[in-house]
Amino acid sequence: MQLSNGGGSSSRKRPLEEGNNGHSKFRPKKRKKTPGPVLPKNALMQLNEIKPGLQYKLLSQTGPVHAPMFVMAVEVNGQVFEGSGPTKKKAKLHAAEKALRSFVQFPNASEAHLAMGRTLSVNTDFTSDQADFPDTLFNGFETPVPSDASFYLGSNGDGSFSSSGDYSLPSSAVASSLSQSPLPAPSPYPSASGKNPVMILNELRPGLKYEFLSESGESHAKNFVMAVAVDGQTFEGSGRNKKLAKARAAQSALASLFNMQLDQTPSRQPIPSEGLQLHLPQVLADAVARLVVDKFSDLTENFTSPHARRKVLAGIVMTTGTDVKDALVISVSTGTKCINGEYMSDRGLALNDCHAEIISRRCLLKFLYTQLELYLSNKEDQQKSIFIKSERGGFKLKENVQFHLYISTSPCGDARIFSPHEAAQEDQGDRHPNRKARGQLRTKIESGEGTIPVRSTTTIQTWDGVLQGERLLTMSCSDKIARWNVLGIQGALLSLFVEPIYFSSIILGSLYHGDHLSRAVYQRIAEIEDLPPLYTLNRPLLSGISNAEARQPGKAPNFSVNWTVGDTGLEVINATTGKDEMGRASRLCKHAFYSRWMRIHAKLSSSLRSKIKPNLYHETKQGATEYQTAKECLFKAFLKAGLGAWVEKPIEQDQFSLTV
Repeated sequence: MQLSNGGGSSSRKRPLEEGNNGHSKFRPKKRKKTPGPVLPKNALMQLNEIKPGLQYKLLSQTGPVHAPMFVMAVEVNGQVFEGSGPTKKKAKLHAAEKALRSFVQFPNASEAHLAMGRTLSVNTDFTSDQADFPDTLFNGFETPVPSDASFYLGSNGDGSFSSSGDYSLPSSAVASSLSQSPLPAPSPYPSASGKNPVMILNELRPGLKYEFLSESGESHAKNFVMAVAVDGQTFEGSGRNKKLAKARAAQSALASLFNMQLDQTPSRQPIPSEGLQLHLPQVLADAVARLVVDKFSDLTENFTSPHARRKVLAGIVMTTGTDVKDALVISVSTGTKCINGEYMSDRGLALNDCHAEIISRRCLLKFLYTQLELYLSNKEDQQKSIFIKSERGGFKLKENVQFHLYISTSPCGDARIFSPHEAAQEDQGDRHPNRKARGQLRTKIESGEGTIPVRSTTTIQTWDGVLQGERLLTMSCSDKIARWNVLGIQGALLSLFVEPIYFSSIILGSLYHGDHLSRAVYQRIAEIEDLPPLYTLNRPLLSGISNAEARQPGKAPNFSVNWTVGDTGLEVINATTGKDEMGRASRLCKHAFYSRWMRIHAKLSSSLRSKIKPNLYHETKQGATEYQTAKECLFKAFLKAGLGAWVEKPIEQDQFSLTV
């Protein structure tokens, strides 16, 4: 959350924004209002609120090396504002200040918005008490119906919004809560008043009482919930301390009742999907994260078991309707390591990659097998399954079934290659969008953490080479998620039975940066072509959470845990060996899945069965011809974009059959 910070008139110290590093800071009040420099983040932020996506240009650098003077310029609606300072940052700030000051001449905010190139429909009543508050959390996935009384904000697709466009929203939805607010709407209340939300709300509705509701979470990621009742409605806010939770509750009330938006830094905002689909509502993103963390708490005796130790937590939540109460946690997993080359299995008995999100997706595969078995068992259970018959033969998901992936931090690889504390400056446009590091395919390092870019020449891994000591390479999580966004999360084997299945959303618990995450998981392969029918480039909704996790320095544990709905408890896997501590194969290994696949294959109607003759695991996967074609398109798209060649595991890994 970022609060605007200008000259204040209160005599108390007041909390300032929660910085990128997660600490609340304090700053004593100023004695009188001065037009002096505003704190860097705020001048840039306020200008960004009204006009996202501005480009700042360096005009000149003068003076000696030890005392340089920079001049930066920014163009707003055809007018250029210049600012100078001893650093580029300060010069940018002064330019932003000048631009901001030029709008102060407008007597009210809506006039300023109009001058800034935003239009506001005259008959929109933001303050109406008769607002039709939606009951559903998931209206973020629905296309709004254009109405006469609507405001228009067209998305330019680059995070900025222009005044013309086909993006309309009924006015009834405008006054709904912060969670449903799809885009920053022009507000008749000036928001840059230099006060935090609690103070602003107190001025509008004096004497409010805040109530402490709950405290939860692991020690490094505490979560407090505070509530406030305003005009007969209760608003909740959560944060890593009570002060922040109070501010978020106030912010929610201001957004809902007075349509005041106080936090619109573009790259921190959820990324809207293409077309008219809106953002993933923040309330849904937070609910998915909370469900996964709470399930992990249940499975680890409130985080006290030795296996609660973790660097990264991931989980998948399934929704089947518009109410978050119907959401179901499908999987929970932890882990940050990969198998050591000498433990590779040629019978499909070892897990190669124990990174949390990769394991969660394997848990989802296990769940999909269970649901197919349910459908094929008897007529009664058929109704309970998430699958229905497809008109193309085989099966597909029921209409409303959606899967949401939660990861406690950004996935390793391309999505994590940025400087979190410098991200705000990049919001003005990455000065090196084509730099070599951006978008590159990267591989995890055997028995270590972190990733390295793939070699410029195609790498073919061999079984004997790895056993002789060559490091086993595994593609990064960012790359695998991009792959799932083309091939689907069901994999090659299941694609022989079911239509491709894609994630509806990806939610990060920390290090969320919309531009970098969207590039990593779909944007870098936007030029993909010739995909077979049913396959597409999926663009899931992306979001951070309100209460980001703190970074956890220290050594990562060597184990990975997994749980899928229906399991009695956690399975603990040694990431180095890919098996449990007793040397037994995981319930998620290739061998286990292939035997379930064979059982389902045997139950299928003869017409479906005749298409596929099971043999070696590798050959059965090759039999999924459309899937394999889509995979070739994916690899070509990476190569064509100059991002490197996908590195596959030694082919011998998949040369097994179940008779062994």
